[in-house]
Amino acid sequence: MDNHSTLASELGLKLKQHSYLLALAESCTGGMVAQTVTSIAGSSAWFDRGFITYSNNAKIEMLNVSQSTLENFGAVSEQTAAEMAVGALKNSHAHIAGSITGIAGPDGGGPEKPVGTVCFAWVGIHLPMSTCTKQFQGSRTEIRQQATAFMLAQLIERLT
Repeated sequence: MDNHSTLASELGLKLKQHSYLLALAESCTGGMVAQTVTSIAGSSAWFDRGFITYSNNAKIEMLNVSQSTLENFGAVSEQTAAEMAVGALKNSHAHIAGSITGIAGPDGGGPEKPVGTVCFAWVGIHLPMSTCTKQFQGSRTEIRQQATAFMLAQLIERLT
């Protein structure tokens, strides 16, 4: 069992202990976190849905991210990640939601937000909003894998 599967299994146990459902909103990971959790047998008992909102329009239409947030802070920002997580929670039956938005590369980065910049957010019915930004190194695949592992580990921590 690889690290992602181990984390997803542990997350599933924590969610079942709380009788919680999970929703995810993903941009740069393109559904990698949702794919990881749904690879665990029985995940339908604790995973409600995932939103892959790669474009700004998808973030606006599916998750109610505001146009002004995208214009003022950019798609890769903690503010956008927070609105994505809230949108995932509101547009699901979940009790906890996590979101990811970032620049996996190899292009698209800049001086303020270099390739590997990934913003995260978590919110739940009994969990206050929290956000953070991480800087990952490596190839596009490695950055996406690191972001996936970080999301899973942070969800576990928030449920512990």
